[in-house]
Amino acid sequence: MRTRLSVNLNKVALIRNSRRANVPSVIEAAKIAINAGAEGITVHPRPDMRHICPQDVYALSELLADDQYEHIELNIEGNPYAGPKKNGFPGFIELVKKASPTQCTLVPDGPTQLTSDHGWDFNISSKTLSPIVRRLHEENIRVSLFVDSTEKSVEMARALRSDRVELFTGPYAESYKSADQIKVLNSFRSAAKFAHSLGMGVNAGHDLNSENLATFCKAVVPLHEVSIGHAIISDAIWLGLEETINRYIRILN
Repeated sequence: MRTRLSVNLNKVALIRNSRRANVPSVIEAAKIAINAGAEGITVHPRPDMRHICPQDVYALSELLADDQYEHIELNIEGNPYAGPKKNGFPGFIELVKKASPTQCTLVPDGPTQLTSDHGWDFNISSKTLSPIVRRLHEENIRVSLFVDSTEKSVEMARALRSDRVELFTGPYAESYKSADQIKVLNSFRSAAKFAHSLGMGVNAGHDLNSENLATFCKAVVPLHEVSIGHAIISDAIWLGLEETINRYIRILN
């Protein structure tokens, strides 16, 4: 099975928002990514709208509804408990329902977090997550839960009827080329195999880049999708977005 690349466009929106303009365009970035071979677009709208805003999400949903993009998946990730704000943020779940993505990845990030840095603590969150997962399924949206690389986390995600897990790869990126790399990588390998045995799909994301991606993908199978944003946009400064994505696609192939 070939791993799909979903390009996270948050950083494109972050650069745009720094000048309160529409340059660079999130939509044009999505088109370039798709034409270069990406099979998914990921966005993570936050309540403070520091980068991706609701209008971006709706515009991407409209773009990908075109027949020429029927093979492209829209993945919206974020905190399901984020409610409506006075700045125009409609609430995460309401935003997802309106945009109707292929996949919704539920992430336990707080409003002050710089980025997602851990998986769900299901001992605390299971009861409140269960009706949210059910509600998304009623909208025919595939659900993925952001988890740490433990079989227990995978098992609890499955108990909530999540279709997939997204393995939080921060610990792998930190351990890359260190004495702990093999041990850490084995935890991801075990978690992925266990998820597959339960009938779940496996995604991965966070701090994956052109240097550490190949090692991860060779070890962690099956792997349906990787979501990469920061590294791609950083590399694109030097290489251009199209060439950067071409290189990531070659790694995955």
